[in-house]
Amino acid sequence: MVEDAILISDRDNVATALRDLPAGSVILLSLSGGEIQVKLVQDIPFGHKFALKRITRGEVVVKYGEAIGVAVEDIEAGEHVHIHNVRSNRGK
Repeated sequence: MVEDAILISDRDNVATALRDLPAGSVILLSLSGGEIQVKLVQDIPFGHKFALKRITRGEVVVKYGEAIGVAVEDIEAGEHVHIHNVRSNRGK
């Protein structure tokens, strides 16, 4: 079975698409405490992130167990997470 996305840490609030994922897809991801299911509300390109849960404006975005940026607007579960809605921590 080909995996749709990767989730590295239970602390992550985003996952990364391992292929192009169309809106409406239901993605199942494993956590140490069980599984999480996310319905995508937008197309997610290969290599891009999507929110696993609602991320509110000002909340830290976590990938691979590390803070990678801050949400500059509210991001709903299943939405594309990218430069249009996250301010990166890099270079600060």
